[in-house]
Amino acid sequence: MHPLIPFKVFLFYTDDFCGLCFLSERFSESSDKGWFRSLFVHKVDARKDAHSNLLSKKETSNLYKIQFHNVKPECLEAYNSLEAEVQNRLHQDKDYPCEVVGSWNTWYGEQDQAVHLWRYTGGYPALTECLQKLKTNKEYLEFRKERAKMLISRRNQLLLEFSFWNEPLPRQGPNMYEMRSYSLKPGTMIEWGNHWARAIKYRQENNEAVGGFFSQIGDLYVVHHLWAYESLQSREETRNSAWLKEGWDANVFYTGKTAGLCPHRYSQ
Repeated sequence: MHPLIPFKVFLFYTDDFCGLCFLSERFSESSDKGWFRSLFVHKVDARKDAHSNLLSKKETSNLYKIQFHNVKPECLEAYNSLEAEVQNRLHQDKDYPCEVVGSWNTWYGEQDQAVHLWRYTGGYPALTECLQKLKTNKEYLEFRKERAKMLISRRNQLLLEFSFWNEPLPRQGPNMYEMRSYSLKPGTMIEWGNHWARAIKYRQENNEAVGGFFSQIGDLYVVHHLWAYESLQSREETRNSAWLKEGWDANVFYTGKTAGLCPHRYSQ
């Protein structure tokens, strides 16, 4: 018997895709390209190249950073206001090759937690450029000092996006977002990718698939799947409908059993 898949699930609720921080006008006119392309995904061979090259999107050089901030309960409102102000400035400043993809507070899972997802266009060089500029940005340094007074702890990860997942784009709200996080056994990332390249096509009917990522720096062998629903009831109906489609159950089974993953999973 293989152990269960480790995963976390977190639930967020926002009026728009970015939640706390901004509204973007860059809406996609072809948001179905991600799942359409996934219908023709070929099974990758783990022996041929690094996971990051085999599983990530070749047509982009985007790098993502996800931040988890545990905030003092009495400071959450002030934290949200301060974070939103600074995020807006960075997002709109063309000198910084980064943008806020989403920013949320958790409803279920870790309480009094803020989660931020950043995209660096240009990969690691773009991240390095941002960090170097921020080190000399006096306003940002003052922001960090003020923010530190409101935090209990914080952590982050650097991520790449799976080639077969949808591009994470702004969407009309209000929406509830669910992040399901899986800690994989080392050596099973390729197998995970092969199964989910087929499974994702079963989860496009209600446009619920937002983005899929795997870690590069920070906690390793971690996968994050981000979903969007109108409500908890919509989430239940959408997930139940997937089980009525032939093939979904097999992909879920083989993801959990064949991949031989270790027991830790979480949803928020």
